[in-house]
Amino acid sequence: MDPLAGRRFARMNGLGNEIVTLDLRGTDIAVTPQQARAIHAADRLAYDQLMVIHDPVSAGTLAYVRIFNNDGTESGACGNGTRCVAWIMTRGGAPDRFLIETKAGLLECARESEWSFTVDMGAPRLDWRDIPLSREQSDTTAIDLHRDAGSAPALHGPAVVNMGNPHAVFFVADIEAYDLAALGPGLETDPIFPQKANITLAQSLSPDHIRMKVWERGVGLTRACGTAACATLVAAARRGLSDRKARITLPGGDLLIEWRQGDGHVMMTGPVELEFEGDFDGAIFARPAA
Repeated sequence: MDPLAGRRFARMNGLGNEIVTLDLRGTDIAVTPQQARAIHAADRLAYDQLMVIHDPVSAGTLAYVRIFNNDGTESGACGNGTRCVAWIMTRGGAPDRFLIETKAGLLECARESEWSFTVDMGAPRLDWRDIPLSREQSDTTAIDLHRDAGSAPALHGPAVVNMGNPHAVFFVADIEAYDLAALGPGLETDPIFPQKANITLAQSLSPDHIRMKVWERGVGLTRACGTAACATLVAAARRGLSDRKARITLPGGDLLIEWRQGDGHVMMTGPVELEFEGDFDGAIFARPAA
């Protein structure tokens, strides 16, 4: 029998970013890409990210979290998913402020209310080598990348930011003028991104308000993406299009993002929602996943 059969899960969301959390603390079970894809293919369990909670690795942390995209690839960071993990942890007795660890590093989580959390997403990486890009770029606020967009104005000169995963942010006059579902796959896999990239269209409405849509690497169009919201605020502030603190509006709702002056860390505040809980049916792992 598959070791995940009968394991308890929670189906959650952060601004409509569909998350499945799986708490494997106290076990030595390691989720495989095949299992991650099988969960996504199961009835009512399709997700954007699967957050797998393991026993802590580093001193001072409460858990180590592995993050899977729905294609079975792993991601270093997921802001909306991290808030869902924070809810799971505090429900289990964690204090209102604590540290978890992901492949991208340590993340401090703070409970603001029962269903709202702030996550310290760390400092953005801005050098072209750290995004990473496949060729040198002298200015990461507007790299050499252009794409025809049909009847809409061409996309060009995106800002790039690494927030635990690579992001390219195109600032446009109207995000609704573009078919991101059509443009996203080609931009995600452009040769300039050796590890692929999350693609965002952003529209600055005022110094403290930005609208955006995102095509997530390894996922596709999503209603929200926390790391993309963080990357967009950093990119906008670097280009003088926003303040260092702003409301970011995604299709699923609003996040409050602040790029702190002192330590340069990016703070993300937003809600989570529990949709339902259950136990994995072993049959889902017996079926071949797409």
